[in-house]
Amino acid sequence: MTAPLSDLSIVVRASGVAAAYAARLLGTMGGKVLLAEPEGGTPLRREPPFLPCEDGQAGATSALFAYLAAGMDSEVVADAARLSQLLTDADVFIDDTPVAERERLGLDEAAIAGRYPQLIHVSVLPFGASGPKCGWKGEDVVIQHAGGEGNLLPNGLAVEMFPDRAPLKIAGHFGAMQGGIAAALGALAALWDRPARGGQFVDISCQDANLAVGAFAIQRLGDGSIEHRVERSFRYGGVIPCEDGYLELLTLEQRQWDGLVKLLGNPAWALDPALADSLERSRRGPEINEHIRAWAAVRKVDDIVSAGQTLGVPLARYKTPAQILADPQERHRGVFQKLPVGDAGELDVLVSPFHFDAAPLTLAGGPPPLKDMPVLARAKG
Repeated sequence: MTAPLSDLSIVVRASGVAAAYAARLLGTMGGKVLLAEPEGGTPLRREPPFLPCEDGQAGATSALFAYLAAGMDSEVVADAARLSQLLTDADVFIDDTPVAERERLGLDEAAIAGRYPQLIHVSVLPFGASGPKCGWKGEDVVIQHAGGEGNLLPNGLAVEMFPDRAPLKIAGHFGAMQGGIAAALGALAALWDRPARGGQFVDISCQDANLAVGAFAIQRLGDGSIEHRVERSFRYGGVIPCEDGYLELLTLEQRQWDGLVKLLGNPAWALDPALADSLERSRRGPEINEHIRAWAAVRKVDDIVSAGQTLGVPLARYKTPAQILADPQERHRGVFQKLPVGDAGELDVLVSPFHFDAAPLTLAGGPPPLKDMPVLARAKG
């Protein structure tokens, strides 16, 4: 299979996750990506945690950078002339340079459009490249809360277990990656329209991208409802603690509830005629969950999942990273690819969460080295 973007050339300047992830997505689909780095390398190279070396000693390869830059080429681009040469031959330029620095570097919207009329210029910043907040910085926790989702965390089982815990954030770089997804989609839309309109400027705000994630909560504002994390959960089901781990359970349809009742062994409480009504089940959700959790607490996750899926009950195990890597389904789908990852050796790297033409995509290689990276850069970072 020929990768869908194999004819495209992408240049990316990325000091943060959003721009790098946008380029990673396009590269995974076959685009040739060049990471244009400053002297000493992008700060992403110094982002913990660091992968251990093959011999078990402390390593210098950032796990985050290894994932984001897999399949890319790298070049230290220290002068405007070289960057101009690269952009002349590029189809897409993804940039997260702060707005205040762009005009001085010749990377503002007008300058890029004037010199490269066919280039798709994608800006991806925490709050976009225009408007009163365009100069604001935004770490991932800020983006998630500015997008509204952070205020609804934790919820479900977590808020029941820790009712006094302050609003949190989703682990990792969820907010920035939502911005990266929006940037990749924006680039693809502009490329599709390029034969008719030529190059375009795509302005991506990570905050806006995260607002889209919480669209349901925003929609409810129109009904006069304000969601709260205590109520932000399905009335029953959700995360269920078992004897040896956790599973996720969700029953939205009547047949799924009927399957759950059979899975539970047709207990008397579940055969209450009133519970045949989905609205009544919602009203009595906490009571139902007490029964489900007491039943699951003395049973193993895999036993429940195997029996439940046979009965058409939507549930699945929460797996550890090691369990995911060893899972036959993930292997069958080609979700991971073994790649050389610096001094960490050959590792399984997530390729893509989607397929094309029913076949898995592949990465061109591991993360690129940076030959001039200072030896003490990791310690200083």
